[in-house]
Amino acid sequence: MDYLSALVPPVVMAAFFIGVIRVIVKTQGGANKAKEDAAVDAALAHAESARPASRDAEG
Repeated sequence: MDYLSALVPPVVMAAFFIGVIRVIVKTQGGANKAKEDAAVDAALAHAESARPASRDAEG
């Protein structure tokens, strides 16, 4: 029975890892992709618009 107690933790971790990978793959794209892309684009636009203003103030 020692072999069984030695095998259980790796099997549980492997199952958990497979579940996490499946969730990551399923959440890529779809309806949320447009929202995520829009949020990233807005953050980048905000960062780019703030950059020239800080240069003007310095020099």
